[in-house]
Amino acid sequence: MQLLISPSLRHVTVLPGNGVREFIKVKVRARRVSYRMLFYSLLFFTFLLRFVFLLSTADTIDAETKCSSLDCLGKRLRPGILGRRLDSAVPEVIYQVLEQPLGNDELKGRDDIPQTLEEFMDEVKNSIFDAKAFALKLREMVTLLEQRTRNAKIQEYLYRHVASSSIPKQLLCLALRLAHEHSTNAAARRQLPLPELVPALVDNSYFHFVLASDNVLAASVVANSLVQNALRPEKFVLHIITDRKTYSPMQAWFSLHPLSPAIIEVKALHHFDWFAKGKVPVLEAMEKDLRVRSRFRGGASAIVESNTDKPHIIAAKLQTFGPKYNSVMNHIRIHLPELFPSLNKVVFLDDDIVVQTDLSPLWDIDMNGKVNGAVETCRGQDKFVMSKRLKNYLNFSHPSIAKNFNPKECAWAYGMNIFDLEAWRKTNISITYHHWVEENLKSGLSLWQLGTLPPGLIAFHGHVHVIDPFWHMLGLGYQETTSLADAETAGVIHFNGRAKPWLDIAFPQLRPLWAKYIDSSDKFITGCHIRTS
Repeated sequence: MQLLISPSLRHVTVLPGNGVREFIKVKVRARRVSYRMLFYSLLFFTFLLRFVFLLSTADTIDAETKCSSLDCLGKRLRPGILGRRLDSAVPEVIYQVLEQPLGNDELKGRDDIPQTLEEFMDEVKNSIFDAKAFALKLREMVTLLEQRTRNAKIQEYLYRHVASSSIPKQLLCLALRLAHEHSTNAAARRQLPLPELVPALVDNSYFHFVLASDNVLAASVVANSLVQNALRPEKFVLHIITDRKTYSPMQAWFSLHPLSPAIIEVKALHHFDWFAKGKVPVLEAMEKDLRVRSRFRGGASAIVESNTDKPHIIAAKLQTFGPKYNSVMNHIRIHLPELFPSLNKVVFLDDDIVVQTDLSPLWDIDMNGKVNGAVETCRGQDKFVMSKRLKNYLNFSHPSIAKNFNPKECAWAYGMNIFDLEAWRKTNISITYHHWVEENLKSGLSLWQLGTLPPGLIAFHGHVHVIDPFWHMLGLGYQETTSLADAETAGVIHFNGRAKPWLDIAFPQLRPLWAKYIDSSDKFITGCHIRTS
């Protein structure tokens, strides 16, 4: 018999003497550790320690609860339940209570709900609360404060709606005094423009601007700012369109306040041959629109009493009943090709804008065959003005809208628009506009709810040339945070929104940009106590 021991000392083999091997093997534990095994083990633990160090460092940066490296590693790798960490210090019962809705009626007549955080903390300190009782009391207090905040916001929007919808007595005074002047003073009735300047009204070598307004003071600011900032005012023609009741005051103002060498024309709608021929689609649409609004919306009181709409939705609906959206001055821009059949290009201006630079370069912009040169309103961060897309104006839950338009497509702004009337006459833009207005009326205002911009977005779809935002800065009637320095850098600023600069609710830091174009020494301004500061 022979005994063979392997060099690694792991196996022992026994051989009988007759030469026949008997495979009897005995495993023996190694007496020493392999150097290679020791090297790999050290390498693994080094890597593990570095990994743990990185995780613990991340926990420290995130300002989480202090813990050991292995403990933090366990936190990172441990799964959550329903999106919550298993190691959360907040008891699960608190989540369950706070997630349960609380009805408005449940808080009526209750006088045991803390009104402030201080009262809540005193009650918690002086009472023995378990986690569930604490959550119930917290939910009641927060819900009550939310209700009061919502009601306060709605009341604010209602007051602003009333303030923006009414005519300030100063403006009414101005209109009445100018109407009296028109009837008693021949100088206030002189022809505008002078006979020798009439040919310029249809001369396409001039720069033609169109302003539609029934507000004399606002129109005067637009005209003054336009002419005072013009490099060649003798080439500027401003066509002012107004209604029948405002025509006399408007003519009196610009007759007594000439802006030479610029050319000013004042006309009422009934002076246009095309408008006086018969039924005008926009007037029919306005009449139907008013009836449908009254029947389906129930007026401002019904809007305010809504318990489901968010405050900013209520504010948008209230704006639907503002005078701007019920004025033919706001709708008439869709008929510019018919009103000015001899002109090839015009710049349309709203009466709540202020011009701060020379606008003649607008005629050098290549429109690439498009009809409407406008600033896009989807390139900014603020949610009220410069982050608007079609989905913000049109109801994409309606199949007629959803199948024809892209909700993510950029919207654009009315207020300062370049209109290529020659290109416009080759399209069916006006027909499309009135078709969709009629469809919206038939659907009970379910395609859109607010103003003339939504049908304009539809009618001019595919016909808009985007211009530089420098030419049109919006939101000065919405954005109280707009700085004076930023507003001063724009070519045209637009006080779109409720806080019009001629109202007491105007933002005081922005109003001087508008008021500086009013002559505070003018007898009509001082006589009606119109403040310019």
